[in-house]
Amino acid sequence: MTRRDALRNLVVWLAGSPLWRRPLSAQQLPGESDRVPLLDDLVNVLEFEPVAKAKIPKANYDFIAGGVDDEWTLRRNREAFNWISLRPHMLRDVSKLDLSLTLFGQKIEMPILVAPTGTQALAHPQAELAMAKAAGTAKTIMVVSTNSSFPIEKIGAAATGPLWFQLYPGPDHPGTRERVERALAAGCKAIDITVDTPYVSHRERLLRNRQEQEVAPGDALPQLVDREEQAGIRRRAAAPRPYRLQKRFTAELTWDFVREVNSYAKVPVLVKGILTPEDAKAAIEHGAAGIHVSNHGGRYLDYDPSTIEVLPSIIDAVGGRVPVIVDSGFRRGTDIIKALAIGAKAVLVGRPPLWGLAAYGQAGAQRVLELLQSELALAMGLSGRPNLESLDRTLVEIHQPRA
Repeated sequence: MTRRDALRNLVVWLAGSPLWRRPLSAQQLPGESDRVPLLDDLVNVLEFEPVAKAKIPKANYDFIAGGVDDEWTLRRNREAFNWISLRPHMLRDVSKLDLSLTLFGQKIEMPILVAPTGTQALAHPQAELAMAKAAGTAKTIMVVSTNSSFPIEKIGAAATGPLWFQLYPGPDHPGTRERVERALAAGCKAIDITVDTPYVSHRERLLRNRQEQEVAPGDALPQLVDREEQAGIRRRAAAPRPYRLQKRFTAELTWDFVREVNSYAKVPVLVKGILTPEDAKAAIEHGAAGIHVSNHGGRYLDYDPSTIEVLPSIIDAVGGRVPVIVDSGFRRGTDIIKALAIGAKAVLVGRPPLWGLAAYGQAGAQRVLELLQSELALAMGLSGRPNLESLDRTLVEIHQPRA
């Protein structure tokens, strides 16, 4: 067993230890000051967050919940849905609803995917193993993060449904290729390259918690290690950083890297982190099979726009040449139907399944996905849209964003 394996096992054990959990007497839940509610008591995904917050250490919660700097983009991701209203039509046959679709050759039962989120052992000791089973039971796709708490081989073995792999490139080209090949061998059917992380972001919640924010892909949960201790080690081992910034391998890459990954992946390659029509076109020109519109959940560049507000221009620029998927801020079925009506093929959710996992384990993550599916189905039925093919922009009215 390597030192990395030993540290990984220790942290996974600690994540499930009562020593890391707040006592029930310290929990404060909306209307439930004396007990944790039953899973069936929760009626929407937002109600999972306070339960999750009460059940895991504050530092773990802050890592999951927090954004960058002033968290302006984190808030805008939610606010922007208020600028889009629905235009339902009546007396259309919606007696048989169908939310199923085929995405890159994979048949799934809803256009709601589990977004890649790293170090899920911060939420629950079973981490990605439980999340993969929850996604499989819900009959949808889970996108596995490069920075997962368990090796991709274990996640692939535990999965009961389709997996994709989210790729953080680095720290070199051969190591990146090896990471992709391991994911493919574990059964992943698409590669989702994250391109919006050339430098480590300034997440003030983590700095206040004295935690390390980011690490090289594959390192084992170092955000549980004291930041000052890590900084001392790195000062002795590394050269001074220009402007005191921590550069990542992504900073050295250009669009040709998409072609490089395509040359050996042999599965659809998507580009994650697209926020402009120009970059969407460039991705397609360099071989991307799909566009993943994302601002990383508000965790990298503050004052990024919300993804729902840039989605129309990106859909127009792509012009149907490849599928467009989108994440960041989706919490309701009505949020999801707005993105689908604008032209997205599917929506990915990150924090909500983690809330479910932290609060109730695999059953909680699965319940979150089922609630979103039910809300989307209801929104479609009440809007006069029986299937995904019937969704188009006539369903939505986009209002002028507020400053």
